[in-house]
Amino acid sequence: MVYALVPQIYTKKEGSENEPLQFYLDGLANSSEFNLLLGYFSSSAINLLSVGFATFISKGGKMKMVINHLLSSKDKEAVEKANDKSISKVFDLTDVVSLGRVLDEYDIHFFECLAYMISEKRIEIKVIKPKNGKGIVHYKSGVFSDGQDSVGYKASCNFTLYGLSENLEELEAFLSWKNGRSNKLIKKQLKLIDDYFTEKDEDVDYIPVTEIEVVLKNKFGKKDINELLVQEEQLLKKKQSLISNPKLKKTITKLFSDIEIIRRAPRFPYSEGPREYQINAYNSWVANDFKGMFAMATGTGKTITSLNCLLNEYKKTGIYRAIITVPTTALVEQWKKECAKFNFKNIITVSSKENWDRNLAFFNTASKLIDTSYIVIVTYASLPRPKFQSYFTQLPKDTILIADETHNLGSQGLLRLLPNIHLEKRIGLSATPNRKFDETGNQAIQDFFNDAPPYIVSYSMEEALNIGWLCKYTYHPHIVKLTEQEMEKYKELSLQLLRMGLFDKETGNFRSTPEIEKKLLERKRIIHKAANKLETFKAVLRIEFDKRKNLKYTLIYVPEGIEASFDETDYSIETDEENRLIDDYTKAVSQTDDSVMVKQFTANSTNREEILKNFEESKIHVLTSMKCLDEGVDVPRSELAIFCASTGNPRQFIQRRGRVLRLHKDKIHATIHDLVVVPEVSDESTFEMEKGLVKKELERVVDFANLAMNKTDTYETLKSILDYYTLNLNDL
Repeated sequence: MVYALVPQIYTKKEGSENEPLQFYLDGLANSSEFNLLLGYFSSSAINLLSVGFATFISKGGKMKMVINHLLSSKDKEAVEKANDKSISKVFDLTDVVSLGRVLDEYDIHFFECLAYMISEKRIEIKVIKPKNGKGIVHYKSGVFSDGQDSVGYKASCNFTLYGLSENLEELEAFLSWKNGRSNKLIKKQLKLIDDYFTEKDEDVDYIPVTEIEVVLKNKFGKKDINELLVQEEQLLKKKQSLISNPKLKKTITKLFSDIEIIRRAPRFPYSEGPREYQINAYNSWVANDFKGMFAMATGTGKTITSLNCLLNEYKKTGIYRAIITVPTTALVEQWKKECAKFNFKNIITVSSKENWDRNLAFFNTASKLIDTSYIVIVTYASLPRPKFQSYFTQLPKDTILIADETHNLGSQGLLRLLPNIHLEKRIGLSATPNRKFDETGNQAIQDFFNDAPPYIVSYSMEEALNIGWLCKYTYHPHIVKLTEQEMEKYKELSLQLLRMGLFDKETGNFRSTPEIEKKLLERKRIIHKAANKLETFKAVLRIEFDKRKNLKYTLIYVPEGIEASFDETDYSIETDEENRLIDDYTKAVSQTDDSVMVKQFTANSTNREEILKNFEESKIHVLTSMKCLDEGVDVPRSELAIFCASTGNPRQFIQRRGRVLRLHKDKIHATIHDLVVVPEVSDESTFEMEKGLVKKELERVVDFANLAMNKTDTYETLKSILDYYTLNLNDL
């Protein structure tokens, strides 16, 4: 680490191998902390520090910097007298207009790196000036540290004007592992810096740094660390071509190698690192023989938590191999983007649109010969197909299987695959792992992941709301009545069901037969398509528009005509009836006001990414959809949702609620409206049967209400229904 700085004298003297530039490049490349007393911002200083700075940042480097942003009259005079403009420039950080005129590419790179560190909160800056305008603060020293050893330095060359351009200038380094004098000088420098930061030094005035930080972030804070590394590599190549010193050329060549390694190495995408629960999730997964379910509420970071497990395995072995299974092609693209954030490379996406087999065949073969890393992302629809299985069965057994929306693995088409899957490391992800009315599927999934409720990782929506991972919300159920014609048909079907004699009053359920299922499905259709929903929906739109003066960031879940099958993983088909319904509801939105921009988000939408981007930027105000916004689609800017579909499927309504509760910097809280169809049947013979069915319908309402900020309001809305069926809200 900082042992690379062992030579103690660095000079600009012609023929010297140890130049000041050499020192700074070595220091930035081998340190994790840099305490700098920079004095004035000038081109000579900035050019020296610019190359190597992004490399330092990319390795997690942190800084403390004491500066004087003002210019002394002596400096100004020297600049004005200099005929050669390339010798030096002096920068006033408060004058952003002038600053923009005088910067060269090295200066810009330095300030962009500085702005990045400010935005990531990895730099502390203290701005000082001499008291009463006497004297100048003109330091040119600092301390590099790798967390264990330190190297301090003092430069005879001024960090302004001609200092670093002239011969016979020196920079002396002091090594913490050497004699007592070096240690004392390093401690003295660190104490001086600390005294400035605690404002104990009474010989200077302290100037607020906020203004400078804002200027730097606004003007230079546009690039991420990958862009800065590419830029640094280009600047190093240019600088290398102008240097004759062989040792310095070697140092720069090594930096090229470092940059290439850094650019290719996977890393956690956020500077603060994984949260404590994400670290715990990895440890629990390892302790459970590298298997387990992450049962985490929508919006709590399931994707990042699982990819952090892959990252930790990479840190142990130097390679990463994973296969990620997802329910939709939209999620294939979303996972690809999340993997890219971790800087994972060689990502193979499997769909009917791509020639994926050649890439997978290559990496599969290569992995048997060398340590090759790759990630395969495949839909559940493609997973069991013979063509994919021919490659899947050859994957190395240490490949990590990440099954997103894991409940899909319990479907009949995939269940038969589970006993034969040879991959030993497995992670299941789902906000709702339990498959309703499917104990066989549930047991198979639990056996496969060696996990069962309450699971090795479990974060409920209530926990997520309390911790602040999801935004708070208000909930407004709206009771919708059937039309007279719908009610008559509903009664007729209820009596037919009752006459079949298969209703169990104790459980409130029917014994399942094909005829029973057919009649129940017919009755469900009446609830789902209830004509009065549309008028109630229009009234809700009007209330929200009058209150907000717009309908920006609104999601509409349109009635589906029939409740979605629990095993459904193909969102690519909408029936003619469903197309008519979504057209009707989209038209109702557009009629609210001429200013409202609405767009359908369906399986037929060819430009989904653009639609979501326009929604985020409020170019589109309202999205109307059926199933396409259920699983995984990320719309964090949404803050108003209207549920027009009467779904009793817990996974479906939990997923939908999660869509609108994701955090966004411009969102304070969310609002959810829910259209609830509850038939009031007066026929005494069917009363108990209807009570059981109404109770199930209200379970969704209670689940929503219990976590809402306005829980008590829900009781008032439901009071008449609860009284009619003698139901207690707390018992649901």
